[in-house]
Amino acid sequence: MTVSSFYKLIFGQKVYKISLDGSCTCPNRDGTVGTGGCIFCSATGSGDFVPSKTLSISEQIEKAKSLVESKNSKKTDKSEKKYIAYFQNFTNTYGNPSTLLSNWEEALAKPEIVGLAIGTRPDCLNDKILSILSNLANKTFLQIELGLQTTNEKTASYIRRGYINECYFDAIKKLKKANPKIHIVTHVIFGLPGDSEEDMIKTVKDVICAKSDGIKITNLYILKDTDLEKDFLNNKVFPLTMEEYFDLIKKALKIIPPEVVIHRLTGDPPKKLLIAPKWSTDKKRTLNIVNSLLGKCLQDA
Repeated sequence: MTVSSFYKLIFGQKVYKISLDGSCTCPNRDGTVGTGGCIFCSATGSGDFVPSKTLSISEQIEKAKSLVESKNSKKTDKSEKKYIAYFQNFTNTYGNPSTLLSNWEEALAKPEIVGLAIGTRPDCLNDKILSILSNLANKTFLQIELGLQTTNEKTASYIRRGYINECYFDAIKKLKKANPKIHIVTHVIFGLPGDSEEDMIKTVKDVICAKSDGIKITNLYILKDTDLEKDFLNNKVFPLTMEEYFDLIKKALKIIPPEVVIHRLTGDPPKKLLIAPKWSTDKKRTLNIVNSLLGKCLQDA
């Protein structure tokens, strides 16, 4: 099932996902787990399109809505549009629980916000946070997005992920036990240094076996001022070609069951920071390929 169909099934209409900055940090940056972050992560914590954190959550929502409106060719009444507030960059269950909850409640106080999506790490789900998330899921649609990237432990160590696979599997179990209503989405990256085709497909199989409700797959891209850029310039990293990437996507789609929601099959790198691969900036072409592959997948299902 595509994410568009999934949201329409829940909300009865198209829903837009808007990215927000909750002013969080990451244990992989503040010294708790590490200080450099994952080697592919930008200075903004993979939140290169979020509004400024100097704005309040309410102000960020208004700014993000304006961006949606400017890109939307269909002249839908603004009052009819519904949104999911996506706390995207860094680790959004890491910090003072009261402050985190305050941010989430501020977003939900706006009538056009019909749910939350919270990006985080599997190692940042303590009992207090799980209790808060459980209560939220009883009040609104709640989507928790876990950054896994790969289940090849050697690759995970190389990219400085900062936790072992078992932590991810345990996080899924904890979230489902806390509240089965929580929609869990797992992030996967194809093309990580050290990952073979078999490793990438195995990662998808592991996500399915873990009972993740949804999956996001993107190709690896190299951004300026990251440690991954240094490896790329030293010929240690070779990004996938468009053909290689979508051949892998075809194989992944064959094993993803219909009940797993496909949230994404391409990346959306910031052009001003992108070093490689340049093909990933051709959004129209990549989306056309994705839509074609998804259409065929749904026909064959």
